[in-house]
Amino acid sequence: MTTPEIPKKYKAAIYDKPGSISTKIQELDVPEPGAGEVLINLTHSGVCHSDMGVMMNSWSILPFPTQAGQVGGHEGVGKIVKMGPGTDNAAVKIGDRVGIKWMAGICEACEACRAGMDANCFNGKISGYYTPGTFQQYVLSPANYVTPIPESLSSEVAAPLLCAGVTVYSALRKTNAESGNWVIISGAGGGLGHLAVQFSAKGIGHRVIGIDHSSKKDLVLESGAEHFIPVDGTSDVAEAVKALTDGLGAHAVVVCTANNAAYGSSLELLRFGGRVVCVGIPEGDVVPMKSASPGLIVGKALQIVGSAVGTRKEAIETMNFAARGIVKTHYRVEKMDKLTSVFEEMHKGELKGRVVLDLS
Repeated sequence: MTTPEIPKKYKAAIYDKPGSISTKIQELDVPEPGAGEVLINLTHSGVCHSDMGVMMNSWSILPFPTQAGQVGGHEGVGKIVKMGPGTDNAAVKIGDRVGIKWMAGICEACEACRAGMDANCFNGKISGYYTPGTFQQYVLSPANYVTPIPESLSSEVAAPLLCAGVTVYSALRKTNAESGNWVIISGAGGGLGHLAVQFSAKGIGHRVIGIDHSSKKDLVLESGAEHFIPVDGTSDVAEAVKALTDGLGAHAVVVCTANNAAYGSSLELLRFGGRVVCVGIPEGDVVPMKSASPGLIVGKALQIVGSAVGTRKEAIETMNFAARGIVKTHYRVEKMDKLTSVFEEMHKGELKGRVVLDLS
């Protein structure tokens, strides 16, 4: 295959004023792939709520403040245009369309990596946080950690699946809920939530109850939820859930939103033996789950588990689900220079589904 022409400079969207909603288009030098790396010409990138958390320095779990000039993003899709030294036997080649996830690279040597939990790698590099992310036209990535994109999936459809899709797919696998069980998706109309509803209802066969703001009802029901409970206008969400589930509650709750209130009420929505899967990470100060009393947890034999994005195996499985038409991302496409306004819309809670940046 003929090696494509690679420019000397390219465009990137950087966080120019970390701590506030502000991005700037800047020209950068195209990097040279090192040992074991590939250079990817990105065409699309999803915009995730986590990107806003990094940009705003609002995540207390991150050890360092975001640096000015950081290129954010972690849902990138593009074609490999150059192979670095030591990649002769790699599973990918020039011209392959691949994706980059939240975890941009792993060490392969820590206990988490050896256990197959690469999303929890002790030494992993996070795309868009002290590692150049996907809001740019060219990026480097380890040849052994990119995600192959099926031919039948367009790049703009595939991009959000690299975080939102694989994250909720992995979380639903951790619910222990069987087909026909009641599963609540909290934040069901968001970027993660509407995909979780589809995986849960259409892929696994759960009976899904979606919880979100009333403005997102149509999207949630169209995604496959059997019932919708609006947080605005519902005086007692727990009682509303019981009314739909023969007075017992749900088998599992997947909290896709970063809202502390959603976590605070999550255990009250479960039946005996139920499980809460924590996905969304609230911003600002850590607020304990008010309903997580030992008496309730012990008395109903409840479980609380965390789920951090997903493994490379789960990423491939997610792409295959989408290629078969099981899940479809609700998205719109914007140009790179619209990124600041997209974040402003996200900050107001007005964003439905996902935004994908056209990086051309």
